[in-house]
Amino acid sequence: MSMDTELPQKRLTLHEWLTTETPASRRQARVSAWYRSWLAFRSNPMAMFGLGILLALIFIALFAPLLAPQSPFTQDLGARLSPPGKGGYILGSDSLGRDILSRLIYGSRITLYIVSMVALMAPIVGLFVGTAAGYLGGWLDITLMRITDIFLAFPKLILALAFVSALGAGIENAVLAIVLTSWPPYARIARAETLTIRNADFIHAIKLQGAGALRIITRHIWPLCISSLVIRVTLDMAGIILTAAGLGFLGLGAQPPSPEWGAMISAGRKFILDHWWVATMPGLAIFIVSLAFNLLGDGLRDVLDPKKSSK
Repeated sequence: MSMDTELPQKRLTLHEWLTTETPASRRQARVSAWYRSWLAFRSNPMAMFGLGILLALIFIALFAPLLAPQSPFTQDLGARLSPPGKGGYILGSDSLGRDILSRLIYGSRITLYIVSMVALMAPIVGLFVGTAAGYLGGWLDITLMRITDIFLAFPKLILALAFVSALGAGIENAVLAIVLTSWPPYARIARAETLTIRNADFIHAIKLQGAGALRIITRHIWPLCISSLVIRVTLDMAGIILTAAGLGFLGLGAQPPSPEWGAMISAGRKFILDHWWVATMPGLAIFIVSLAFNLLGDGLRDVLDPKKSSK
């Protein structure tokens, strides 16, 4: 008798069977969505150019010992300030006779380290602050947003200089200073996304099921904010590189003899008129990498921004 009453409840109509989602179908839908996004991204030649430069930079940083013709720290005062192509120095040598190409190759490691750490930490801080302020609202929203406004009121480099001056010079302190100055825009974006999502019908349905604020924020609001934050991160990469180079130029980033690109420009600025390559080569490296990140960010924005994709 109990079996007869349970069997009709388990039967599905043809329409329900065709429209029921399974984990496999959801995975297939996600894969197809990513594949369509990749096809759209691949159709943008400038974005692919930026991606190619970024992959080349990662390759150079990983295999720096194999690619560098010399040690970046080896000095040869007899060959100091050699022009490009002379004495085996492809890009010339600096005031201490060190190979500029080798120092640029090893300096890519420092650049990628700073960019990756800031790109990982700053959006996380902004995501926490923005979603908490946007979903909980009230005095917490007012307090967090006024703190955000204070950080946004100062130029990023000036504020980073203040933090590094308080923390001390060094790569780790430079990363922390850049993170402390980079999170406010992400908090603004996350708050705006949260304000749009929190009144949606599916959020109200989740509340009726007994879900708390923490579960709603972490499992339902955070995933919807990721695409906007990814776009912002890629567009901010160039600014992060320039800020790190500015700190290195002022002697507050990586300390000598580390081959940091901003510090190399600072060391070569006194020779800019007679020995242009000493400061020009690291400046050109900063320009190329910053341009690559900008092109990559524009391509990702065209693919991931729902407003653009809906047009």
